[in-house]
Amino acid sequence: MEEAFQELYDQYHKEIYQFLMYMVKKPDVVDDLVQEVYIKVLKSYEKFEGRSSQKTWLFSIARNVAMDYFRQQKTWKQRLMNKLDIDALSISDSKPLPEEIVVQSESVKLIYEALDCCNENQRAVVILRYIQQLSIVETAQVLKWSQSKVKTTQHRALKKLKDQMSELAIEKEGKINEKITLE
Repeated sequence: MEEAFQELYDQYHKEIYQFLMYMVKKPDVVDDLVQEVYIKVLKSYEKFEGRSSQKTWLFSIARNVAMDYFRQQKTWKQRLMNKLDIDALSISDSKPLPEEIVVQSESVKLIYEALDCCNENQRAVVILRYIQQLSIVETAQVLKWSQSKVKTTQHRALKKLKDQMSELAIEKEGKINEKITLE
């Protein structure tokens, strides 16, 4: 068991971390979520039936952990909103920090920003299909969806991303032109 777990960890840790980072976008939270994924793996490894690959099984667990986190955040935020005066709340920016953006290429930055326009299911499909490079069949297994639902969600997500990336590119070009005119 220990050897099998170590093999899973060594083989997929980076991919699981990356998947959760794209989903949650908070490095301090991602570390905790990755740990939670592997705790669940340890607890349920004996129940793994092999109906899917270990990779799709791990991604399925990671997605469920991410969804649980999102649900907790929604209920936590709702409770907080009920207790506090909405006008007294400060506005926070969930976009990546400048240091994180500098590391990424321009097109990756656009995709990363554009992912915010997608809902959680669309984001999961895009990450699994294009970043983690899972097939449609594997993605359907991870999400426990039909293949047609994966294809439909992928199509809608790509359309949304394309539109959002066009808007972001135009917006960035406008800022560059504005900067040039001011100088």
